[in-house]
Amino acid sequence: MTRYALRVTALAAALGLWQLLTSLDVDLWLRFSQFPTVTDVARTFADRLAGPDYWTDLTDSLTRIVTGFVLAAVLGVAVGVLVARSPLAEDLLGPLLEVVRPIPAIALVPVAILLFPSNEQGIVFITFTAAFFPVLVSTRHAVRALTPVWEEAVLTMGGGRWRVLGSVVLPGALPGIFGGLSVGIGVSWICVISAEMISGQYGVGYRTWQDYTVVDYPGVFVGMVTIGVLGWLTSTAVELLGRRLTHWLPRTSPVSAARPTPARPLAASPVPRPSGNEEARDEHLV
Repeated sequence: MTRYALRVTALAAALGLWQLLTSLDVDLWLRFSQFPTVTDVARTFADRLAGPDYWTDLTDSLTRIVTGFVLAAVLGVAVGVLVARSPLAEDLLGPLLEVVRPIPAIALVPVAILLFPSNEQGIVFITFTAAFFPVLVSTRHAVRALTPVWEEAVLTMGGGRWRVLGSVVLPGALPGIFGGLSVGIGVSWICVISAEMISGQYGVGYRTWQDYTVVDYPGVFVGMVTIGVLGWLTSTAVELLGRRLTHWLPRTSPVSAARPTPARPLAASPVPRPSGNEEARDEHLV
């Protein structure tokens, strides 16, 4: 309860500082006089919640994120395992993936416009591309880091390739896979909002850009807060799912990590004295 109280206090302090700086029109180095106050944003937020457009935008953005992210998770894990386990697949797919991977997903918007007949499919493609490569890279590294002894044990007991895949490879790589999924969901939100600003017709990103074009700054901040809350909720969902599927991993308690138990001093063991025969042998060697 103390940790949650500290988090709420920190958030309330940040909002209070925002309200103070904007209400006093402080202009030292940063121009807070151009910012809307917290009360203005809250008032606009309440008005948006009462209308249907906000919920339509929310539904469209969530549909795009879920569709693209699920496709990226399935294909990213499959291709990552394939590249890590098969030298032939690595030779065939590796160069192509490494060439495409550094390209920002938002830079593929013209490609999506040319390839897909609708903007909706293009935005889902951008979201998929943004999450695909973090999942692929994390899966590939996690599979390659597995201990070969586990696989050899399954093969010794008569298991085949599919048995090794289901009993060793996927369970052992799950922590690394969910690390990539956590990164991928955050990058997906960045790219889907950017794609909606460029070529979308509905969505949180589209509405935020429209508010900016008509100089509705409280509406812009409503969109920013909505994006932040949605990103936090989806990242938390991925993290909770990862903890549920990897419950067999050892967990470190924050209390035990903060207060390590001191080690008990070892009792001094008596040093054995050499016997008479050993002393005579040592003198003879000297």
